[in-house]
Amino acid sequence: MNALETRATLLIRLRDASDQDAWRLFASVYTPLVYRYAIKNGLQDSDAADVAQETMCNVVRVIRDFDYDPHRGSFRGWLLTLVRNSLRKRYHQSKHQAIGSGDTDVQIMLQQSPDPNAHSDSDWEREYELWLFHKVARWVQGEFQSKTWDAFWKTTVDGQEIAAVAKELSMSPGAIYIARSRVLARIRYEIQKIESWEPI
Repeated sequence: MNALETRATLLIRLRDASDQDAWRLFASVYTPLVYRYAIKNGLQDSDAADVAQETMCNVVRVIRDFDYDPHRGSFRGWLLTLVRNSLRKRYHQSKHQAIGSGDTDVQIMLQQSPDPNAHSDSDWEREYELWLFHKVARWVQGEFQSKTWDAFWKTTVDGQEIAAVAKELSMSPGAIYIARSRVLARIRYEIQKIESWEPI
C-alpha cells in the first residue's frame, strides 16, 4: 500500500475483510496506540493486549457499517469509543468477579481497576501524537549520522543539557542546535505529510 494513500481510502478498503495489506497497515498503526492507551488507563500488559485485540476485533465486526463523515467527528474519535467500551467491559468484568470472591486482595485490585471514563479525549490524542512522533523518528533516524541523531535525542527527548551533550559528543553547542533543528524539521515534515493525507 502506498504510504500516501489516504486513510479515508484505507477505511473503504477495510470493508473488504480479505484485503490483508489494508488490515496489516491499519493494525500496525492502531494496535500499539490502543495498547498504550490501555496501559495508561492502569491495565497490566496482558489485559492491555486483550483490550487492543478486542478493539481490533470490534473494528472488523462493525467497519462495514462505518461511514466516514468528517463533519460528525474523526475516525480516531470513533475508535476511542470502541476502546472505551472495551475498557468499560473489562472494568465491569473485574468488578463482577471481585464481588463474588470475597478475597481482600481481589477487593484491593478492584479499587485499583481503571475507570474507563477517567481519561479525556486529549489523553487519547496525546497518546496518538506521542506514538506518531516515535514512529516517524524511527523512520527518519537512518537518514542522519549517529552523532547528529544523538545530539537531537539526548537534548530534545532525554532533556539533557546542551553543554553536557556537546562535551560528551565533542561538538560545539552551536552544532548541537543545528543538529536538533535539522532532525526536528525532518520529523515535523513527515508528521505534517502524514496528517495531511490522514484527515481522520
